[in-house]
Amino acid sequence: MNTKQQYAEFMLPVAAKGVEPVVVASAKGRTVTDTDGKEYLDCFSGISVVNAGHNHPKILAAARAQMEKLVHCCSYVYQVPAVGALAEKLAEITPGNLKKSFFGNSGAEAIEGAMRLAKQATGHREIVALGFSFHGRTIGTLSVTGNMARKKNNGPYLSGVGFGPTPYCYRCPLKLAYPSCEMACAHELRNTIKQQTSGDVAAFLAEPVLGEGGILVPPGDYFKIAASIFHEHGALFIADEVQSGFGRTGKMFAIEHSGVAPDILAMAKGIAGGFPLGAFIAGEPVSEAMQPGDHLSTFGGNPISCAAALANIAVLKEEKLCENAAARGGELMARLARFQEQNAKVGDVRGKGLMIGIELVRDRKTKEPADKEAKEVRAALRERGVLVGVGGVYGNVVRLQPPLSITPEECDRAATALEDVLRKI
Repeated sequence: MNTKQQYAEFMLPVAAKGVEPVVVASAKGRTVTDTDGKEYLDCFSGISVVNAGHNHPKILAAARAQMEKLVHCCSYVYQVPAVGALAEKLAEITPGNLKKSFFGNSGAEAIEGAMRLAKQATGHREIVALGFSFHGRTIGTLSVTGNMARKKNNGPYLSGVGFGPTPYCYRCPLKLAYPSCEMACAHELRNTIKQQTSGDVAAFLAEPVLGEGGILVPPGDYFKIAASIFHEHGALFIADEVQSGFGRTGKMFAIEHSGVAPDILAMAKGIAGGFPLGAFIAGEPVSEAMQPGDHLSTFGGNPISCAAALANIAVLKEEKLCENAAARGGELMARLARFQEQNAKVGDVRGKGLMIGIELVRDRKTKEPADKEAKEVRAALRERGVLVGVGGVYGNVVRLQPPLSITPEECDRAATALEDVLRKI
């Protein structure tokens, strides 16, 4: 039985029906090769994971070396050098005065732990998140996710959660326009606290760039205003950097663009070059609220993943991949913005660094989402040897999130293919 048959026969249909018809045999750098030998330019990075590129030799070497020494002993029962070294490194590279980390296996675990810490540190119990947000697929993280498509068929969810208006300038929920709106969506968070909570708010949880929501970039001083409002209410700010972290937006962490230092930062995806790892980090005194026995993970802080993460961070710095993401992303955004003027199906182009969304519409006046067309674009690009994602709350956003090592020539190839395909839709 071949791989496609095995997926159809033995995998739950959450994967089998929506999975791309590509059977991956290997990958290197920005190139994915299928079992027939066809090569693809990867512009999705396994959903923003392999930021340093597929199978980077330095990351693989670090993982192999650790594997020969120790695979597992539980990093919360025994002390492991790679785990301690990664915790120290995260304290060095994260913004503000963040210092102490907890390691899990995924982004959802990182968010769950961050919320628990915020509740223990403040003594409060409620969370405020954003509409169109996505924070994971556990019951807890879906409870703070503002996206019906992700939440359907699994309620009711946990109480004690309020949702602020989505900072989605192209489809402003308040029917205003930036900058004349004077950041109304941020100021409206005061009413979210008054109307949707009992005032017992532990934290404001937000993605600096809303990834699954459609690559939504909150404008201007949004996070300065939002963090100030919640700090006034004795609540903390948790930055969900699961998708936007580790150079993706042109800085090590996307929240750095705002000039705001979060009280807790959650991370995963791009942390370890493809090895499973998630973490959250907090500064003192917030971190001291978690006491022995309060939290644990059997596989969290796996030595191999931590060794890979250390090598990954070193590669991001040595190869100046944050800088490359900023440069290549700026060029792509400028080119796509020019193309937007020529093609009525492109409603909006937005993003930061190499986290770019192209929102497709059937009519620019009504902004009717072109979800079917977005899927057609993805399929047509795949036939041309370019892999992209499709997302957004309406399923109409083409997502460009390639490895941060992508070259100008590869960017040109991807953009040219995208423009050619869009002309034919």
